[in-house]
Amino acid sequence: MFERLFKLSEHGTSVRTELIAGVTTFLTMSYIIFVNPDILSTTGMDRNAIFVATCLAAALGSIVMGLVANWPIGLAPGMGLNAFFAFTVVAALGFTWQQALGAVFISGGIFVLLTVTGVRSWLIAGIPRSLRSAIAAGIGLFLAIIALKGAGIVVANKATLIGLGDLKQTGPLLAIFGFFVIAVLDAMKVRGSILIGILAVTVLSWIFGVSQFHGIVSMPPSIMPTFMQLDIVGALHGGLIHIILVFVLVEVFDATGTLIGVAKRAKLIEEGKPNRLSRALLADSAAIVAGSLMGTSSTTAYVESASGVQAGGRTGLTAVTIAVLFVAALFFSPLAASVPAYATAPALLYVAGLMMRELTEIEWDDLTEAAPAALTALAMPFTYSIANGLAFGFISYVVLKVCTGRWNTLHLATQIVAALFIVRFAFFAD
Repeated sequence: MFERLFKLSEHGTSVRTELIAGVTTFLTMSYIIFVNPDILSTTGMDRNAIFVATCLAAALGSIVMGLVANWPIGLAPGMGLNAFFAFTVVAALGFTWQQALGAVFISGGIFVLLTVTGVRSWLIAGIPRSLRSAIAAGIGLFLAIIALKGAGIVVANKATLIGLGDLKQTGPLLAIFGFFVIAVLDAMKVRGSILIGILAVTVLSWIFGVSQFHGIVSMPPSIMPTFMQLDIVGALHGGLIHIILVFVLVEVFDATGTLIGVAKRAKLIEEGKPNRLSRALLADSAAIVAGSLMGTSSTTAYVESASGVQAGGRTGLTAVTIAVLFVAALFFSPLAASVPAYATAPALLYVAGLMMRELTEIEWDDLTEAAPAALTALAMPFTYSIANGLAFGFISYVVLKVCTGRWNTLHLATQIVAALFIVRFAFFAD
């Protein structure tokens, strides 16, 4: 059955290898079942329901990727977009979480349409490489400030806006310890280093009384507080139009870049040979729609899937294994509820650091490339908005190219996106 479904021999792999690869990828990405509820619950959403929605969205997305595309890539609610959902759309702009879910649903529908029509490929080709790299790095900086704030390492300061927190407190010390645990284990190539770091800090927080232990295993909690609670009509509110644009843009760059990068490493995309990229693109875009119905932010392909590929994963059996493990994780909701912010903050900070590597891809010798890229990355944490970072980057890119006489190098897609953000600033107040 496995041979018929996944063509194992054709890809030079075996059931054992695929299962090991699936477990490996799950261990490296399973931190999301703790981090996602921690972030999204700040909006007023039910934490237990988010936990269930996270596991189910990840399981559904991964199994579709495995059965439809036959690729060894795991999907789950994405880092960065969940922070944008909670801290920008809801906390800063004041929209309800139901409206935010509606915006995710609409963006997912647009994403599917862009994928089916081929516009997604055109859009990706038209966005400058420097801006694509800056977007990833900027989201990393955004996650970093959220993590440092959540850990109590960075606090508000009337004189300087932000300042250093009290590092003698138990919480910040645990967060610092957790970061070093993750970094050291990852440097030593230990699988599941992020998950181990989260669990280590969680256990210590129980010992020191920072958080309470609620148990480990139980029947899954109800998903009903978030299931089908999205407000699609409310999401069509004028102020959310640019939010939908940001969701679509980040989903396009993040998911596509991850899919192509991991697939190349697995040698699933080779010049002159047929591949299943179109099916993979459709699978990840459909997962966004499904996730919004369950009650979570945008679902996307995970770059951590590269760890499973490194372990030998080459087919959809790896992705199906990931899906099964996320379903099994549903029975560990008490453990997820016992994880404090001090335990997830180190994971956020470490992931943020990994995303900063994208800065090396920017053409720093060309100021018309470097300046917009820097604005993109810096504006995200300092305005506490991924949307503003994208807007500053695209608008400044077009302005600098035009003013330096290089307007003919601008792709139409870049011009359209910049124009949309100008309209947003001119007519839609935050």
